[in-house]
Amino acid sequence: TPAGTLALMRAERCTVSFYRYLYNTVGEPWVWFERRKWSDERLAETIARPGTELFVLHVGGVPAGFYEFARTEQAVELAYFGLIPQFIGRGYGVYLLQTAIDNAFQSGTRRLWTHTCTYDHPRALGHYQRAGFTVYERRPLAFNDPRRDGTLPKTLKHPLLPPLSGG
Repeated sequence: TPAGTLALMRAERCTVSFYRYLYNTVGEPWVWFERRKWSDERLAETIARPGTELFVLHVGGVPAGFYEFARTEQAVELAYFGLIPQFIGRGYGVYLLQTAIDNAFQSGTRRLWTHTCTYDHPRALGHYQRAGFTVYERRPLAFNDPRRDGTLPKTLKHPLLPPLSGG
């Protein structure tokens, strides 16, 4: 267990504003942009859906990361998983991932799966594989640069994103 006072809490009836804080803060360095484009109504409906579960890791009382499940009768998708940047590299990711895996299999789940991509943290795939996940499928990812339409800050730098030109 990593250092610090840790608390993992399910965010019951999570507010849209708190969800956006987690999603945006955790995901921005890794080019998470899809749900930023969603209306508050669409996001509220999604996070209130039966089977959607959101768990937040707190370190010393401060949100440090989260994971989101999309549960069906016998399978769980680890829909989102990550740490707030200031908590990366301190052992919390391994701890949170193992906690998510343990949680997923407490209720008769037969399959746990997730998606990751080359835009995620460079060690993400290795962490998933060491935790027992296996690569099922690989496919190319293409999207319009979300910095161009203001979905993500124009100042965002990522090794896989080309420099912006022409404003």
